[in-house]
Amino acid sequence: MPRTLRDASLETRAARGRLKARGKPYYRALEPGLHLGYRKPLAGAGKWLARHYTGNQAYELETLAIADDFSDADGIAVLNYRQAQAKARERMVARVHHAAGKHGPLTVRDAMSAYLEFLDSHRKSGYGARRRAEAFIIPALGDIEVAALTTEIIRKWHADLAKAPARLRTAAGAKQQHRAVDHSPEGVRRRRVTANRLLSILKAALNLAWREGRTPSDAAWRRVKPFERVDTPRMRYLSVEECKRLVNAADGPFRRLVQAAIATGCRYGELSRAVIADFDVEAGTLTVRVSKTGRHRHVILSDETRALFKEWCAGRRGDELLFVRADGKPWDTSQQQGPMLQACKRAGISPPAHFHVLRHTHASHLATRGVPMRVIAEQLGHSSVRMTERVYAHLAPNYVADEIRRAAPHFGFGPTKKVVAIA
Repeated sequence: MPRTLRDASLETRAARGRLKARGKPYYRALEPGLHLGYRKPLAGAGKWLARHYTGNQAYELETLAIADDFSDADGIAVLNYRQAQAKARERMVARVHHAAGKHGPLTVRDAMSAYLEFLDSHRKSGYGARRRAEAFIIPALGDIEVAALTTEIIRKWHADLAKAPARLRTAAGAKQQHRAVDHSPEGVRRRRVTANRLLSILKAALNLAWREGRTPSDAAWRRVKPFERVDTPRMRYLSVEECKRLVNAADGPFRRLVQAAIATGCRYGELSRAVIADFDVEAGTLTVRVSKTGRHRHVILSDETRALFKEWCAGRRGDELLFVRADGKPWDTSQQQGPMLQACKRAGISPPAHFHVLRHTHASHLATRGVPMRVIAEQLGHSSVRMTERVYAHLAPNYVADEIRRAAPHFGFGPTKKVVAIA
């Protein structure tokens, strides 16, 4: 087993934390023609890269995984320095074998691996798809050759997913726990939505392999159709009064996150990565540099929100994170869930709302006030107006609704008792 090469600038998260953020990676030579790279972003965890020499003074970069700057290494999605070296060498050997023709038939596992590498290199991240693939796709289909996949195999896998109980969060190394199967119409709908999402990931990986000429046909999976009429948006948003109660019930630094989410419609990950320099006080905008769609955007702030951001940013360096926890550390994955649940309980919001509901809240109130769907799509960073219309168009004032309410006859209906709503 090759020894781990030391590097004082890269081998610990503390050392990497002292590096200057830049676009060009920091490199450590591992073997002739192979370097391990670390790219330090302005905010959030860095990424490990492998740089392969291809001849004629040319190199190819390959993203390996996220660095363990904030999360503990798991050997797959998050790697420490030692694991990153081993992964880089493993990829070097695989590339050499592939170039020499020493590779077997393409399996679903191989196709998924190539697709996840594509997401890491060309999209925001393959983290979510990787987790789903490791849990649901690779265990069931990973060892099957892509050329041997049949429509029947994929359909059965897809149908079985829709019957399986939902997984519970389970400690690492422990036997996977599941919820009791919910046979209600809503329970069936949710499981079918999950099955469709996983089918989309599988098809995306197989289509990439087909487009690159690694498999002769896409007919087997093209014939498999997702469950229909299960993705109807079930969108929830908070009233202005509920928003006020939630903000008042939120603790310390988490209150700022809640206020920002309601006022901007930004996702939790977008806010947790924002730095002071992303706020432009003159233009009244917050720049989102890395979004779910991979595009940056400028979120427009109201005068009230601009004044709030100006107060938060006063006297702070441009490279500081805009939102941090009470201990000064960054907000990491899923760390908003506990505080959000507590704030909802204290605010009397039942059932408790997820943090993402605040994004829906921002967009929904814009829609009810007649803001055009194209404007809302720009504010949220949607890839198309069609997606915005699908979720929020029913909230917008429209000619049909106004005319029906104006012209509808009055039948004298009215409440039989005096009922007062509880605020």
